[in-house]
Amino acid sequence: MKGFIVDRTYRIVEGKALVYCFGRLANGESFLTINQFKPYFHIKKSDEAKAKQHLKLDTRDEGKTTMAGEPVVRVTLEQPRDVPEVRRVLEDAGIPCYEADIRFTQRFLMDLGIYATMDIQGTHKTGRFVNRIYEEPVLTPVDYTPQLVTASFDIETSYENEQLYSISITTGRQSAVLMVRDKQHPQKIPGVQLYENEKELLVMFTELMTKWDPDILTGWNCIDFDLAFLKKKYDAYGLPFALGRTDWPATLRLEKNFLKDSRATIPGRVVLDGIHVLKSSFINLDDYKLETAAQVILGKGKLLTGETRHKEIERLYHEDPAALAAYNKRDAELVLDILNKRHLIELTVLRSMLTGMTLDRVRASIASFDSVYIRQLNAAGKVAPTTQFAERSERIKGGYVRDSKPGIYENIVVLDFKSMYPSVIRTFNIDPASYLPTCTQTKTDEKIIVCPNGACFLNTDGILPRIIQRLWEQRDEAKRRKDATASFAIKTLMNSFFGVLASPNCRFFSLAMGNAITSFARHFIKLAAEKIEERGYDVIYGDTDSVFVNTKKRTPQEAIAVGEELQEHINTFYKDYVAKAYHRQSFMELEAEKVYRRFLLPRIRGSDVGAKKRYAGLRWENG
Repeated sequence: MKGFIVDRTYRIVEGKALVYCFGRLANGESFLTINQFKPYFHIKKSDEAKAKQHLKLDTRDEGKTTMAGEPVVRVTLEQPRDVPEVRRVLEDAGIPCYEADIRFTQRFLMDLGIYATMDIQGTHKTGRFVNRIYEEPVLTPVDYTPQLVTASFDIETSYENEQLYSISITTGRQSAVLMVRDKQHPQKIPGVQLYENEKELLVMFTELMTKWDPDILTGWNCIDFDLAFLKKKYDAYGLPFALGRTDWPATLRLEKNFLKDSRATIPGRVVLDGIHVLKSSFINLDDYKLETAAQVILGKGKLLTGETRHKEIERLYHEDPAALAAYNKRDAELVLDILNKRHLIELTVLRSMLTGMTLDRVRASIASFDSVYIRQLNAAGKVAPTTQFAERSERIKGGYVRDSKPGIYENIVVLDFKSMYPSVIRTFNIDPASYLPTCTQTKTDEKIIVCPNGACFLNTDGILPRIIQRLWEQRDEAKRRKDATASFAIKTLMNSFFGVLASPNCRFFSLAMGNAITSFARHFIKLAAEKIEERGYDVIYGDTDSVFVNTKKRTPQEAIAVGEELQEHINTFYKDYVAKAYHRQSFMELEAEKVYRRFLLPRIRGSDVGAKKRYAGLRWENG
């Protein structure tokens, strides 16, 4: 039976570490799989005897090596909590550990080749909180598109956030508004479930979560406000804050640092705050208030707005509870409608399936890279270093920005590189496993690629280029079937790779490797400008992955024709140039992307020099 993993965790039962995977089956039922697994990491084989002088270790030679080719042995432990202490002892003894920081449940799935979807084979029993429980099933990777259940919820409280008035929850197919009955309320309110006190309402909310059994719980600022408020109420009444697919309590990690997102852990489910989802999906708004997002994306908004709405909520609760219920319900519906209108749940699921990250961690770019890359590195018989946070004394040199020629122009064609940094990585085998830290070769050595910044890589088909090739093919297929969501998810992942490699927090970080990518990008944008000017056209500006060409044509149609001719000429040149200079196939590709009917490049104030990163244009839409 096919299933999608919504949440995974582990528990120690009778001294054994058990991996718990919760999710949704293809037949619509919820599931839990339970498998025993032991944590492990690696040390160099040359350090094995020394390590055993300090600790009693279970080691095994699996024929793997470090990225430098040194043989390693696997160190297997009993429980995940053993890993940090054993690692500390070994590192204090000068013995480096490899892959000792990979999360236990992530390691389990990586070893099975599972990203987010899997085939489950085995017997099952009916659970109290899930439809099926599988113990020690056989799990294998499988591709399929899941249909998850998303529930959006919203709470209303008194002005001082002391009293809980109501909770609204909707899945789109079913909705409910739970309200604490005020002494002035009628006995029945249409569409509202009334309870005598907060405790009764909370008990019913818990029962409703079990009955509806959503995979995803969402809302607007729902972790820092709604769930934080509810947890205090559950605690105050001595009720277990158990909203998941077990009787284990939900936990909150509330962040005061605005650079970090708060996180909620509800065992068996996942919480996706609507604000976090919009931001991680690169949807930019003037602000991230629900009213703003709803008006921009849906063209409709909340039923109450403004600075006095909190007092109005109190008045409605006492005087017009039906109106408060409608307001509460509308807020929950707006969040779900926003996410559905922009296909953001679908996008998040696709990113999980591409990276192997849980739905609430797909925006973690370094962890996503590790998940994708280390799988392929292990398959090649190599192990990755454990992350060592590095201090970056120098910054990666950025993209090339050509001096602009200020003025007002007509029919400017813009040629853009298609996914420039992924193209550079793929073309020149920029790959951690292929990188040569010490290099004395010259460009005449066909087995070595010497980058413009002097960094060297083996001239082979490396791991990262192969990953990009696979993603590229998947994106082209998504474009052919006009699946914009899948195309965007793949593009987001590919474009994140450069930023990860350029981060000191990445286990594969190398300043030389990051600069190798940008040095090639600068080199090829300059080559493009040279080839364009050789054809008699004027390059009036260039910025990172784009060149702006003054075609001197009278119509946009003539300008785009020039752009297409330049596109073909330069791409042909790139193929020949890369083959002769680097003995590689070129994936560097320029596209005649757009034409501006009118175009302005301003001067720096008080100067005749053109301003960089500043221009304005009236774009021509063909057809």
